[in-house]
Amino acid sequence: MADASRHDRTARQLRLLSDALDTGRLGPVRRLINTLSPAEIANLLESLPTPKRSLVWGLVDPEDDGEVLVHVGEDVRESLIAEMDADELVAAVEDLDIDDLADIAEDLPDQVIAEVLRSMDRENRDRLEQVLSFPEGSAGRLMNPDVVTVRADTTVDVVLRYLRLRGELPDHTDYLFVVSRRHQYLGRVSLSSLLTHETSTPINELIDDEQSAIPAGTSEREVANQFSDHDWVSAPVVDESNILLGRITIDDVVDIIREQAEHQALGAAGLDEDEDLFSPVKRAVRGRVVWLGINLFTAFLAASVIGQFEVTLQKIVALAVLMPIVAGIGGNAAVQVLTLMVRGLALGQVGASNARILLWKEIRVALINGLLIGGIVGVVAFVWFGSAMMSLVIAMALVLNFCAAAAAGVLLPLTLKRMNIDPAVAGTVVVTAVTDIMGFFVFLGLATVILLH
Repeated sequence: MADASRHDRTARQLRLLSDALDTGRLGPVRRLINTLSPAEIANLLESLPTPKRSLVWGLVDPEDDGEVLVHVGEDVRESLIAEMDADELVAAVEDLDIDDLADIAEDLPDQVIAEVLRSMDRENRDRLEQVLSFPEGSAGRLMNPDVVTVRADTTVDVVLRYLRLRGELPDHTDYLFVVSRRHQYLGRVSLSSLLTHETSTPINELIDDEQSAIPAGTSEREVANQFSDHDWVSAPVVDESNILLGRITIDDVVDIIREQAEHQALGAAGLDEDEDLFSPVKRAVRGRVVWLGINLFTAFLAASVIGQFEVTLQKIVALAVLMPIVAGIGGNAAVQVLTLMVRGLALGQVGASNARILLWKEIRVALINGLLIGGIVGVVAFVWFGSAMMSLVIAMALVLNFCAAAAAGVLLPLTLKRMNIDPAVAGTVVVTAVTDIMGFFVFLGLATVILLH
């Protein structure tokens, strides 16, 4: 329901914006844009063709430019940055949080980054350089170094006076982090504890040390899993010496989860989740042709298998009618298993320790489904062609192809993962190729042996 509501809202905003643009009066467009959050503006910009996008981008409040650039995909961001001069870019990004600035730093011109660094004070410049020193996709790159820390040897009164002196807290601050003299992470103290205990209470009596810190080298995927498992709003990030470096907040984790979902959905079709919906034709072709070429290669492999049974097909034309059933249903069965495996691998639920058990379970499921579906198709084939042997051949072929689909769906993602190839991207192409080739070979091979001998 929430997704549907969001989609309806976006569609309504897009319709209103398009109507306003068609009138040629920019005042209503500007007013509509300025009622939206940066994330909503980013979503609308991604929904507009290039000419309208450029026009609307020029009407966005300059104070929102930086946040909008953070929320759009990389391809769209690149096109928007190309329309801005250096001074506009510096003004847009210099007030971003360190973690947001780190997210888009690689997309900014070197001149802009240099100017932004010069405009920062020494502390923030060192923080940005520290975040950028970590690899992309790691907790260190995701964190925000702006954290509120307290010492264990102080009291609630001292901390409250410090907070009042500070004046404001970073967004999503639910805990203050307790550190040692060497800035090593010791635990956390909730804001609610500070407000509900006597001012003379020592901080070391309120420390909650149950939340373990996240090492800076942890992958984004694992960070998202930990937030999901523990219902965290924020979490500390430390280096190998347990020195507190920063914190990760739930808003960044929500972005990771959304990106992972888009990656799995689009990656299965060989598409980049950051691809601009209205990208130039040349770029779109370049981004898609590789996977289409791989699909073409696997299609030729399947065709070569069929070619080996040319004589059989000439003698029994009915086989050509039934062939797509064997390959199509087998491919769907493989994709079902593959989808479960990709999710299991993403959540860390599948590994060498349970792969054999999972494979045996999926083989049994495939046998039962193969017998059920094969029996139904066999009856239909008998009614259609009046041949009991033809019915037997396709039923057997379906059972065997279902088993091949189960094996491919379980083993191929594990193999691709071990080869550092993303199963979400390459898996569908590979498993459907296996079931197509296996399905044609088994079906036509059985037909040759049983029907022609």
